[in-house]
Amino acid sequence: MTDLQAVEICAGAGGQALGLERAGFGHALAVELDMHAVATLRKNRPDWDVRQGDVADPEVWKPEKFSGMDLIAGGVPCPPFTIAGKQLGATDERDLFAWAVRLAERAKPKALLLENVRGLSANRFAAYRQNVLDTLQSAGYVAQWKLLHAADFGVPQLRPRFVLVALRPEYAEYFTWPEPLAAKRPTVGEALCDLMAARGWEGARSWAEKANDIAPTIVGGSKKHGGADLGPTRAKAAWAKLGVDALGVSDQAPEPGWKPAQGKPGPKLTVEMVARIQGWKPEDEWVFEGRKTSTYRQVGNAFPPPVAEAVGRSIARALRQEGPRTELVETTEVVHDPVYKLLRGVERPIGVDQIISRLEKTGQHMSEPEVERHIAHLEHDFVIHRVKRSSGALSYRLGEFKAFVGQEGHQRHELFSLNQAKIS
Repeated sequence: MTDLQAVEICAGAGGQALGLERAGFGHALAVELDMHAVATLRKNRPDWDVRQGDVADPEVWKPEKFSGMDLIAGGVPCPPFTIAGKQLGATDERDLFAWAVRLAERAKPKALLLENVRGLSANRFAAYRQNVLDTLQSAGYVAQWKLLHAADFGVPQLRPRFVLVALRPEYAEYFTWPEPLAAKRPTVGEALCDLMAARGWEGARSWAEKANDIAPTIVGGSKKHGGADLGPTRAKAAWAKLGVDALGVSDQAPEPGWKPAQGKPGPKLTVEMVARIQGWKPEDEWVFEGRKTSTYRQVGNAFPPPVAEAVGRSIARALRQEGPRTELVETTEVVHDPVYKLLRGVERPIGVDQIISRLEKTGQHMSEPEVERHIAHLEHDFVIHRVKRSSGALSYRLGEFKAFVGQEGHQRHELFSLNQAKIS
């Protein structure tokens, strides 16, 4: 049943889209930059309107034409927030999170769903998150963040994802986050035994018994870095304990008589196996278009379909106004960064001593180094105006958000144009 309609931005190879489809959402539009991922979407869902290009390019699509849509969803690029990267946030040309949030103002959907890496939940991005919540509240939405673990929803993989759901108030009071499944978490061996034995390898069952834990997070990587590979050194060590050679991806499963080379922990995974670990099921019959490196990247960067399905079902129930009503989050304001919140509310520059004093009046206590650390974090994503006082101390005033939200003259346009071949 697909009585609800969604627009999918940064759709990738369709992991989130497939999960939402299972949850009852049809797709009015899917937009994706990568040509191979677009080919995958068109191959599996030929009746969808799938468009290739920069999702922020008005020549590709105009959000206003999809006004009032049930849901706008997307897994916007994660490198601006990933712990393994430089965490450039708002100054990264790949950052589309703030732009996607503004779709609530432009397209006025009933609900908005955005997911990203765990890094976005870090203290470094507290003010960024606060800006997102404030923007959505001003647009008339009730927004919530939550860290979800894929393994809690039947995916044999660690994979924490930071998820944002925003709904109009009349639907938000019916929304609750999905509960983790009560069933035992499936192991890598349980998920892959049939695929390891597909070509007759006699050691498949013995291997599966030893691969008795969930996998580390699959790392899809980007066009800036090499070919198909299961992750950094720590991840490779975790894979080795599961009997998997993480130095690359194989074209096929082991054949009869196969034995690992000297010093190797076991067989390599195929792209099909990686897809299984990401939550694609055999009955999905999902075909990935492109060569091995491209298909691996599509799979590795995906939002696991079972997690998307679980969140999608919660959103669908809220949009249908089913189940018990709950107290709205907006009745108890969430503050991610008190220094940002304070500076946002003052027009004249104030010093660290004044910031500390005003925070104390609200029951919040910070030392001078803590305030200065908050300001340093703020400066990554916001313009900070400094004024030197007669005493020589500095006063601070919060300036504009540096993130791209659709501005014609933003540096993102030039950087995106220069680096487009490397962006995925």
